[in-house]
Amino acid sequence: METRKRLLGEEHPDTLLSIGNLASTYRTQGRWKEEEQLEVRVTETRKRLLGEEHPDTLLSIGNLAATYSNQGRWKEAEELEVQVMETRKRLLGEEHPDTLTSIGNLALTYSNQGRWSEAEELSVRVMETGKRVLGENHPSTLIIMVNLASTYKNQGRWKEAEELSVQVMETCTRVLWEEHPSTLSSMANLAVTYWNQGRWKEAEEFSVRVMEARRRVLGLEHPSTLTSMADLASTYRSQGRLKEAEELEVKAIETKKRVLGEEHPSTLTSMGNLALTYNNQRRWKEAEELGAQVMGVRKRVLGEEHPDTLLSMGDLAFTLQGQGRSDEAISAMEKCFHLRKHIMGPQHPYTTSSLDTLSRWKSENVESGV
Repeated sequence: METRKRLLGEEHPDTLLSIGNLASTYRTQGRWKEEEQLEVRVTETRKRLLGEEHPDTLLSIGNLAATYSNQGRWKEAEELEVQVMETRKRLLGEEHPDTLTSIGNLALTYSNQGRWSEAEELSVRVMETGKRVLGENHPSTLIIMVNLASTYKNQGRWKEAEELSVQVMETCTRVLWEEHPSTLSSMANLAVTYWNQGRWKEAEEFSVRVMEARRRVLGLEHPSTLTSMADLASTYRSQGRLKEAEELEVKAIETKKRVLGEEHPSTLTSMGNLALTYNNQRRWKEAEELGAQVMGVRKRVLGEEHPDTLLSMGDLAFTLQGQGRSDEAISAMEKCFHLRKHIMGPQHPYTTSSLDTLSRWKSENVESGV
């Protein structure tokens, strides 16, 4: 890059290609702020020199959208992804590999926003087209399948998520390699799916494998490694290994705050998990303080109806109940239940779990004469 800048100038197409490649390397390392600075430069220059609809410009816009998405800036990412998708549809057709990539990226952004039905619709469509046009073993098809499995997981459709994750993991291991990011993502999805089904030993086994591989391949402070660390901590907590869970969660939070920022969705997830661990240790005040902090930031950053915000609301209700503040707990859980029913649907496991908890608490209140 530096040599091309000196010999060809900062705006030569080959120089821009080098800058874009360096930005891509930063993205792979999770250095998203540095990547963003380079991607903005390349995108603006290509728009001016090549026009907004040139393939290289669209590639830069798509990369910038991915950077925004990785930082939890999903509205900005969505706006750019829709722009790229619509332009590619018009210029290249709906079944061109670049168009399929754009649709898949938009589906992932919808999923991150809790818009799971829209995410599923796009993902299924693009997966079927990808299988037909590119083949079932093509890396782009496999990435789309990984994202669809994640959407199933978010919808509480754990058997479907498990089945798809196993299929993708086996194919990725055979076609790519065991430590390829897509293989590890499918393993991570499988671990979370096992966790949600209460299969904690299996969840732990896969979480450890993914975390160790990501540590070795990506480094200790890479966002994907930190996510694996948080997943493993949740598995420890579910098995009652609270000290081990707390130790991992504190470590993950400190690193995420430094690497990603205090309000990044992944940082907030780890903070919420630590509040749960405090809950299980009956450290109610610490749990309440941390849980309220996370819920407040999520309301402001993600909105009151985002599934992550509702998760915080439900967790905080449990903390209130643990302190004997039954009326406040029931009120919080009632709000959580109604919002989950409206946003996630009446059959989602989180919705039915909220209703079961609410019914039990109300019954206990009646029995105790409260």
